Amino acid sequence: MITFLASIALLIIGYFTYGKLIEKIFGVKEARQTPAYSMKDGVDYIPMGTNRNSLIQLLNIAGVGPIFGPIMGALYGPVAFIWIVAGAIFAGAVHDYLTGMISIRNNGAHLPQLAGQFLGKTMKHVVNFVAVLLLLLVGTVFVTAPAGLLYNVMNGWMALGVITAIIFVYYILATMLPVDKIIGRIYPVLGALLLISAIGIGGMLVFTGAPIPELTLQNMHPAGAAVFPILMITIACGAISGFHATQSPIISRTLQNERNGRKVFYGMMIVEGIIAMIWAAAAMSLFYGTDLSELIKTGGAGLVVSEVSFTLLGAIGGTLAVLGVIVLPITSGDTAFRSARMIIAEYINVSQIKITNRLWIALPLFAVAFALTKMDFTLLWRYFGVTNAAISAIALFVGAMYLAIQYKMHWVATIPAIFMTMVAFTFIFNAPIGFGLPMTTSYVAATVATVVVLVLFAYKVKLNRQVANFKLDADEKKAA
Repeated sequence: MITFLASIALLIIGYFTYGKLIEKIFGVKEARQTPAYSMKDGVDYIPMGTNRNSLIQLLNIAGVGPIFGPIMGALYGPVAFIWIVAGAIFAGAVHDYLTGMISIRNNGAHLPQLAGQFLGKTMKHVVNFVAVLLLLLVGTVFVTAPAGLLYNVMNGWMALGVITAIIFVYYILATMLPVDKIIGRIYPVLGALLLISAIGIGGMLVFTGAPIPELTLQNMHPAGAAVFPILMITIACGAISGFHATQSPIISRTLQNERNGRKVFYGMMIVEGIIAMIWAAAAMSLFYGTDLSELIKTGGAGLVVSEVSFTLLGAIGGTLAVLGVIVLPITSGDTAFRSARMIIAEYINVSQIKITNRLWIALPLFAVAFALTKMDFTLLWRYFGVTNAAISAIALFVGAMYLAIQYKMHWVATIPAIFMTMVAFTFIFNAPIGFGLPMTTSYVAATVATVVVLVLFAYKVKLNRQVANFKLDADEKKAA
């Protein structure tokens, strides 16, 4: 298991090296007051400790993605390890850190507001629609997935519809109440359960000397599905996920000091990458190739989770591990709806201090989500995947623009932004839910589209720098 252990070591090293570099490029200002204090409202803007924020951020961003995605990505073989490590260090963690820190610098603004400020007013409207759509898909997926897992754990003694209704009730409360009332109190406990389950699975893999496949660039997918872009769509949350850009602003409103950003934003993405590595390795080790494919076809990734947990940890440990997995989607689903409520409120400029204002925005969201639960889960996941990739590219371009305007090293964000743009376009052109073009044609079309986006980005950088320089000159003249 050299590849597995080396990959986890690289993720940890990446936090202390590349994470430090990103922090230095951004330029932390410890003396600067954060929105948690400057805009404190007792609902969304509330100062909370770093450890508490870290666990909340981890649970916010780590839905079923870093488990279900890597399990399905394990069908490709060890090439999945490369994507998880490289994606988490150079793309996902950079994405999460920049969106969180730029939000802090802009009063805790969400992605649509940031897109409007740095990429243009049109992008504000586009991103607002796409972000709310993504959050609705996430919320819906993260109702059906944990409900199904709980139904299996209970051996069907409680009806699936009742379980789904209970999860919806919890989501409504978590969306409506102040962030420190439910989320701030139970997340540290749930976070501990999540980490214990992941450590338990990973520890047993090492302790038992599980035969984890070593590094190879060969595509081992039984159906021969293309590594690029489908692997990047399949393993999103363990490497890079646009959904995270909707979650980081929640914590940007509770962070006490900018110096804590690397641990909370960059660090928790690295932890999610480690969780993804553990589940991908477990799936490859216990159910490799065709066997894994058949298991997924029979009962989905949820069945693989149960089989891995009970095989490695026994009845009691397996139950705890499954509960740890159930925690993930629930603790991302609640903040998905909370983020949607905050984004809509910010977009239409409605204060969220009064609970009635929160109520009339949130209830329609839950009504739509309930209707979406009737859709096929697999179809929902595909739409979630491509929307997720598109949002991640936009968020990275926001980060790149923020750095470029200040003449800082923007390529740390621009390069992964270009990569994810190419991923999203290729998938849209090729997939049956998109244009259904042949893969070669899709590559060409995606390349052209990505070049056009890059040219537009370069032009916008030039315009924004001119405005920034003009404003700087005006400020200097005024001061003189």
